[in-house]
Amino acid sequence: MTSTQFDNGYWYATEIKNFAERIGIPFASKLRKDELERAIKVFLETGRIENPARRSLSTSGVRDTERGLSLDLRVVVYTNDKATKDFIEREALRIAPGLKRKSGARYRLNRWREDRLADGVPITYRDVVVEYVRLSQTAGPFAQVPIRCYVNFISDFMAAEQNAAREQAIKAWTTLKALDVPKDYRSWKRFRSSKAKQ
Repeated sequence: MTSTQFDNGYWYATEIKNFAERIGIPFASKLRKDELERAIKVFLETGRIENPARRSLSTSGVRDTERGLSLDLRVVVYTNDKATKDFIEREALRIAPGLKRKSGARYRLNRWREDRLADGVPITYRDVVVEYVRLSQTAGPFAQVPIRCYVNFISDFMAAEQNAAREQAIKAWTTLKALDVPKDYRSWKRFRSSKAKQ
């Protein structure tokens, strides 16, 4: 498989984890889909196995939730579980009553936390909550995460296709998934234009 063939395929998380494990990428089960995709592309292009994560993939030690979450607790072994999410939401509402959950804020909060810890910057749960409030209060939608995925395709389709129904976007995504092209709106549009010319 070439890097282009890999890019033009659509891989479910389970498929990509299995592929990564078969070629020997360490900690494949603990990596996010975007991290696995980067590691696989490096392997396809160079034959080298690299760990694409800057964050620690070790979960040894007592989890922070077991130590008792508090604002002054230092983030050491973070778990992205219901107890932690509920704690962050509850404390965020104390800082900003009426705060509305913003789509994409948790994803960006997790990347912010991972980056700080990877850089050796000590943070507490107060820092996490304050950053969550800041992200949730950011004006306008977040910029898309630069990956080819269902969510980005649907968003681009709905923005570009006037008066389109969600069902049309889903149908277009289903068509795109089967094509040997990058999985983005631009590729789908080129495919539609070429079909119209035939």
